[in-house]
Amino acid sequence: MSQVEESVQVDVPVRTAYNQWTQFESFPAFMEGVERIEQLDDKLTHWVTKVNGAQREFDARITEQIPDERVAWTTVDGEARQAGVVTFHRIDDNTTKVMLQMDFDPEGFAETVGDKLGFVKRQVAGDLKRFKSFIESRGGETGAWRGEV
Repeated sequence: MSQVEESVQVDVPVRTAYNQWTQFESFPAFMEGVERIEQLDDKLTHWVTKVNGAQREFDARITEQIPDERVAWTTVDGEARQAGVVTFHRIDDNTTKVMLQMDFDPEGFAETVGDKLGFVKRQVAGDLKRFKSFIESRGGETGAWRGEV
C-alpha cells in the first residue's frame, strides 16, 4: 500500500467546507479523472473514474462521518483498493484547513511507476486546489448532509 497526505486552506467556514465535501456527486467538478459518483445510500457511493484512458468503477463505503470534523471511507467492491479520511480544521471563523490522507494499492506496472513518480500525490494536491477554487468562487455549499456514520 502507498500513502498520500495533502492539505489546502480554504477561505470558508468549517461548516461550509464540510457541507460541500458531503456532496459526493459534485466531485467531478473539481476532481480530475472522476467522471461520475452516485450516492447509493447514506454510507455507499459508486464511482466511475477515467485516468490516462483507463476507466474504473468501484464502490466506496463511508466508515465514519462526523459533521464539521471528518469523513472516512474504504473501497468495498470494484477495481480500486483504497481507504482514506478527510478532516476539517478551523483556522478562524472564515478559514478552514482541509486535510486528506489516503492509502491506496497501485495496480499493475503503470500505476506502480506512476506512484513512484508522485503522480497520485500531485493529483490529490491538484484536486484539493480545485476544491478550494470551487467552494470559494461559489461562496457557499451546493448542499449538505449533516448525519453521522
